[in-house]
Amino acid sequence: MNFTHIDDYQLEEIPAVMEDNGRYYISPEGKFPSVTTVTGWEKSKFFREWRKNNPRESKRVLKRGNDLHEAIEHFLLEKEDFLDGKEGIKELFYQMKEYLVDNIDLIYALEVPLWSSLLKLAGRVDCIAHYRGKLSIIDFKGSTRPKREKDIENYFQQTTAYAIMWQERTGIPIEQIVILISSEDGIVQEFIKTPQEYVKSLKTTIEGYYNEQSKYSAH
Repeated sequence: MNFTHIDDYQLEEIPAVMEDNGRYYISPEGKFPSVTTVTGWEKSKFFREWRKNNPRESKRVLKRGNDLHEAIEHFLLEKEDFLDGKEGIKELFYQMKEYLVDNIDLIYALEVPLWSSLLKLAGRVDCIAHYRGKLSIIDFKGSTRPKREKDIENYFQQTTAYAIMWQERTGIPIEQIVILISSEDGIVQEFIKTPQEYVKSLKTTIEGYYNEQSKYSAH
């Protein structure tokens, strides 16, 4: 493969810490909760219970996600060993491969830290690149089965947050957000949206998260 990488933007690494109520990042502008912690806070109780009741499947799903992300990152970096030790996600990767090869180029960032003093959020973005010719935040997901769009509002909020962070850090606007989901029943889903569609719901979720945290702190 021959992906073109744009190396003009070297973003500062920031450390992450785990606390009782989620992951935080220590940025030069303050300690901020992670994007996934905030956008997923409404579902967090459900998933805590699910993990408690399904420990083996929870461990498998976590490994699946980590392995798939690493394989995609290494593939886009054109490393030959991108699937070494990742037998469990080969089918998921090869299902998604054509979407990577046919649509992605001019890669600006892979697994880089971003933060925003405006949003008071931080995190690591999967990929920032041109997707079908438009500068995009691209998020890669593995799934047991296909997702209904109405159930993944938090995915769109996550990528919208990264779009805002990227523009805050670099001054470059993001044209679209892309979610690619490869599921174990052989289906790949591609969702393409604009960040503007989810700014309002992201703001509402952030406010809800901080209101919840203030109650938690009061106790």
